[in-house]
Amino acid sequence: MTPILRFDSNWTPRWDIFRVIGNPLVMDPNSICRRTRPLLGRHADLCQSHPEIIQEVAKGARLGMRECQHQFQNNRWNCTSKSRNLAKILQQDIRETAFMNAITAAGIMHAVTQACSQGELPQCGCVTLQGSTKSHLAEETYNQTSPTRYGRWEWGGCGDDADFGYEKSCLFMDAVKRKSKNDIRTLIDRHNNEAGRQAVRIQMRAECKCHGLSGSCTLHSCWSKMPLFRQVGDDIMQKFYTAVQVMGGNDGKSLISADLDTQALDANDLIYSAESPDFCQPNQRTGAEGTQGRVCNSTETGPGGCDTLCCGRGFAEYPLEYEENCLCQFHWCCVVQCQRCSVKKDVTECL
Repeated sequence: MTPILRFDSNWTPRWDIFRVIGNPLVMDPNSICRRTRPLLGRHADLCQSHPEIIQEVAKGARLGMRECQHQFQNNRWNCTSKSRNLAKILQQDIRETAFMNAITAAGIMHAVTQACSQGELPQCGCVTLQGSTKSHLAEETYNQTSPTRYGRWEWGGCGDDADFGYEKSCLFMDAVKRKSKNDIRTLIDRHNNEAGRQAVRIQMRAECKCHGLSGSCTLHSCWSKMPLFRQVGDDIMQKFYTAVQVMGGNDGKSLISADLDTQALDANDLIYSAESPDFCQPNQRTGAEGTQGRVCNSTETGPGGCDTLCCGRGFAEYPLEYEENCLCQFHWCCVVQCQRCSVKKDVTECL
């Protein structure tokens, strides 16, 4: 048996059938504005007067989804792209839902902030540091640019307007979707949304440029810079593995750890209230697709390894043949010409 693998680089999931504000399934700008019910208040204002912001919100949601698929590519649940199965995941209070909400909130903040810095949004632009962000980065910058070695430094340049991106992420991700804004699901979702945004804030860094005659560096001008989104994804993935199970507090308005011996919840933790399914077999109720046919590594023992990914059902090896570009040459100016080479390799799949 020779499996045929096809990839379409232009493929985009059809998630516009869902009508929920603050849901990672809303990926299409038209869906956010036309299909979201009810469309009231600030959402309606943005859709009518600032469609360019909606474009960045949708871009941020797609950024979060791509990062989710990267982080979970070797797990039994691989951040499914099938909209109905993903919808089932998002209806639960499990670790995977926590990650999805956090990475989407972070993606929206990151995309909107980046658009500000690149001059793509007229409502925002570059900023100088203020408040707690300035204090946090000031200490870091002082350590990096010691006055005894480099002279003095000051804030300047084009700083990323993370506050604007944070505000828009809150607006779209934290919208109340249920009858009570204090129910456990809403509290959990908002906590995880905030954890995602804080993953961006915490990893913001100071970048500096040297000024002075003959490279003397008598002055540094420094500005705030967002981290690469892969760094944000890596950080949220670590929080996924250390997520805290919670339950509602006695007042009905708060959350506490289900393990009463643990410390108080940290704002940066991912939290969940229900255990995840094993995702080994297809299950329409939970949204699990199963792992049959997943490519695995027979020599690995951890994530991605056949023993783990195939759930003990075994695996089989098949020959795979495909073509790829090879022997590429650059010709002046400016063309790259490649030949097509046939590649054969063995692929291991779960039974």
